[in-house]
Amino acid sequence: MDMAPSPKDQLDWIKASASYGNGACVELAKINGMIALRDSKNPGTPPLMYTVAELRAFLDGARKGEFDHLLDQ
Repeated sequence: MDMAPSPKDQLDWIKASASYGNGACVELAKINGMIALRDSKNPGTPPLMYTVAELRAFLDGARKGEFDHLLDQ
């Protein structure tokens, strides 16, 4: 019996150009007014879901360098 793909399988997933080819890929897609985020290495895992406002706040913090200290080794 064939199972129909879920709507999340049919989304237009996008990823940052810097992540191509290095295995460190997260993908984003818009669904029902929300933003889905998944690990491209595990596309079958349920994505994390965020509101546009939540993702906007995160991106603003990232642009301002508020998370840069997490990358220090």
